[in-house]
Amino acid sequence: MIKVLDRLLLFVYSLAIAVAAIVAIAVAGGGFSEEWLKEVVSDFTGGVRVVQISVIGVSVLLLLLSVRFWYVALRRDGNSAPSINQRTEHGDIRISVETVENLALKAASRTRGVKDLRARVRVSEAGLGILIRAFVDGEGSIPAMSEEMQRTVAQQIEEATGIPVAEVSVFIANVTQAPATFKSRVE
Repeated sequence: MIKVLDRLLLFVYSLAIAVAAIVAIAVAGGGFSEEWLKEVVSDFTGGVRVVQISVIGVSVLLLLLSVRFWYVALRRDGNSAPSINQRTEHGDIRISVETVENLALKAASRTRGVKDLRARVRVSEAGLGILIRAFVDGEGSIPAMSEEMQRTVAQQIEEATGIPVAEVSVFIANVTQAPATFKSRVE
């Protein structure tokens, strides 16, 4: 919720600064005559004193927004790396998503016939959703290999982290081409 509010404030702030910059460029470039500007100000506000108060109010608001954005930009976020948090009777445990991805890759690499692997982990209320993208050698049954990989990854992740695995999806991207070996024949 705070991130959405900060984005909205940043949009309003950027819009106000853009309008102020356009007006400043037009005034400095001689786009408006001084008499015309005084007439417009007096027509809308009824006097110079009201304009001063309005300018001070808008300036204070923009200054407060600037301070807020400086704070957001400079604060250290404790959750800088995405992690999975667990609470035990002894305290908190934080496991990075990268750690879970590496465990999934390690488990998937145990499957015979798998060559190049990539893993993505999503955290949901039901548990972890793991996507394995693999290249295979094409020597064995792809459905059997995929099921073995799913079973191995789910078991390994649950045993190592204690976090339930909701699903393991396997995407076989391609079949690797083994370099062809040719025997030279002498006649």
